[in-house]
Amino acid sequence: MSKEISKFLSLVLRHDPGKVGISLNSNGWTSIATLVAGVQRAGFPEFDRATLDAVVENNEKKRFTISEDGNMIRAAQGHSVEVDLALQPSTPPDILYHGTAFAKLASIREHGLVPGKRQQVHLSNDYETAVKVGSRHGRPIVLVVDAARMAAEGIVFFQADNGVWLTDAVPADYLSTDQA
Repeated sequence: MSKEISKFLSLVLRHDPGKVGISLNSNGWTSIATLVAGVQRAGFPEFDRATLDAVVENNEKKRFTISEDGNMIRAAQGHSVEVDLALQPSTPPDILYHGTAFAKLASIREHGLVPGKRQQVHLSNDYETAVKVGSRHGRPIVLVVDAARMAAEGIVFFQADNGVWLTDAVPADYLSTDQA
């Protein structure tokens, strides 16, 4: 059940809080008690705080953040609903990676990486993670991002609580591919 719940929580906390009758504050947080009650009403009657804590702890991608006081929760990144995660600008590593489907390469070469339905472009620290991300969308290709040059030229980066790097867009001239 935890994988199913994790996916459902991602949907609710990133894209559709109204699905369980909750709202997110301007920084993406919602009350855990309200979330638990909403998830129970939405068809998961056994869902409780212990289940939530297990899902948060065991989620490989660390998609969720619990507030310091333990009363609030939010998705670490990936929102399509407008929130301000209040992340501070960070200096990225020299190289970052973005996994996508090979079929999208022509469009990316023309337009660069744009957030699509999400608020920001997501970038990985490592190649292997980018391959996994790209594989979800078809035949994968990994784009290499010259993050050092982007940062030197004034493009701002943020690092989410789960380590994912975020930026508003990546122009095509900062990208190269791992294949021709």
